[in-house]
Amino acid sequence: MAKRVLILIESASNGLSYVQAAQRLGLHPITLSTDPTQYDYLAAESVEAIRVDTDNLDALIRECSRLRATYDIAGITSAREAVYATVGKLCRRFGLPGPNPVSVEQCCDKFAQRQLLAGAGVPVPVYRVAANATDVESYAAEIGLPVVVKPAVGVGSRGVRLCRNADELAEHTTYLLGGNYTWRSSPRILVEEFAQGPYYCADTMGDEVIAISAGDFGAPPHFVFREMTLPALLTNEERERIADVSLSCLQVLGLGWGPTCIEFRWTKRGPVVIEVNPRLGGAPGPQLIQLAYGVDIITEHIKLVVGDEWDLRRRHSQTAAARILVPDSDGTLDWIGGVNQAATVPGITEVKFFIEPKTPIVRNGDYGDLIGYVIAAHPNLAQTQAILQRAVDLIDWSITPFPDP
Repeated sequence: MAKRVLILIESASNGLSYVQAAQRLGLHPITLSTDPTQYDYLAAESVEAIRVDTDNLDALIRECSRLRATYDIAGITSAREAVYATVGKLCRRFGLPGPNPVSVEQCCDKFAQRQLLAGAGVPVPVYRVAANATDVESYAAEIGLPVVVKPAVGVGSRGVRLCRNADELAEHTTYLLGGNYTWRSSPRILVEEFAQGPYYCADTMGDEVIAISAGDFGAPPHFVFREMTLPALLTNEERERIADVSLSCLQVLGLGWGPTCIEFRWTKRGPVVIEVNPRLGGAPGPQLIQLAYGVDIITEHIKLVVGDEWDLRRRHSQTAAARILVPDSDGTLDWIGGVNQAATVPGITEVKFFIEPKTPIVRNGDYGDLIGYVIAAHPNLAQTQAILQRAVDLIDWSITPFPDP
C-alpha cells in the first residue's frame, strides 16, 4: 500500500508544527521549496524536502504528478500566505480538498479586499489606492492625518507605517516608490484612515470562530506585535459583534473553507476590520489556542486538508499569553542569557528564540524584527501576566552596534 503523503508548499513560523502534526496523524510530510536550506528544521529533523520553483505552477504540478506515481498524496497545504492561492490551484488540479484560489487571490489584494467588504457594508477604515507620490499626498490630505500607508499586496507588516505628519508621509512614500522596497506586484499603495482603538484578532476555521485574542504593539510608527492574550477581555456583546463581523467577512470574501485570521480595531464605530488573512495565523497564535482551549488548530487543519473528520470542541478554558521579543537596536547579537531560567518559571510553557548569537540584526519595523517569544498559561489572567513578566525579566541579550561606515 502506498505511503500517505502530505505535501507542504514552502514554510512559515509554524512549519515544524505542521510537520510534527502530520507525522502524528500517520502522514509522511514532504516539503516543496525553492530553497529548502532556508528552513533549518528540515535538515535537523530529517524531513524530506524537494527543491522546486514554487512560483511556477506548472513545475509544481509536474513534481506532484511525479510524487503521485510513488505515493498516495493525501493532501496539499501551506502555512505561508504568499503561496496559499497556488495551494488551492494544486488541490483543484489533483482533486483534493483545498481553499478557493480565486477567493484567496482577491483577499491577498488588500485593495480588492477593502472594496468587497466596504461594498457589502462591513466596517473598514476609509481608504484610497494610490499609484504615485502625488496621489498619496492628495489622499492623505483628503482622509486626514495620521494615515496608515502600506503596499496593496504584502504580508508580515512589511512596508506598513503610520504617517503622523507630512514629513513622515513623504519619507515613507519615497521608501516605497524609490527602489528600496521590493514589490511583489505592480506598485499600488493603500492610504487608510488610522483606526484607533484596542486590537483584536479572530481565528476561524470553516465558518466557525474558534478564538478571539487581544494584541498590543510596540511604539509607532510601526506595527510590530509585543504581546498577545487569549481570550481577549471582552463582554459577551462585544465578543458576539466581533464574531458576527468575522462571519460576514468569510461570506463576502468566499473564505468558508479552512482557516482565516481576521484583525480588528475596536473604534467608536465598534469593530472595524483592519485585515482578513486567508490562512492560519502565525506563531505563537496556534500555541495560544491550544493552551487556552485545548484545540490543536494545526492538527485540525491538516485533518481538513486530507479529508478526515475534524474536531474543534474546547477541552478546557484558561488564559494564555505571549510576549514577543524584539531587539531595541541594530548590530550583531553577542549572547542571549536567562533562557533556561525563564523556561523553568512555573506556568511558562515555551521560551523560543529564532536566532543564534553572532547573528546580524537589522530592524525594518515589521514581522521580521521578532527574535523570539515567551508563552505563559494559567487559569487567572492577572496570574498569567505576572508569570509572563517574571520570565521575561530573567531574559537578557547583548547587541554590539555595527561599525560606523
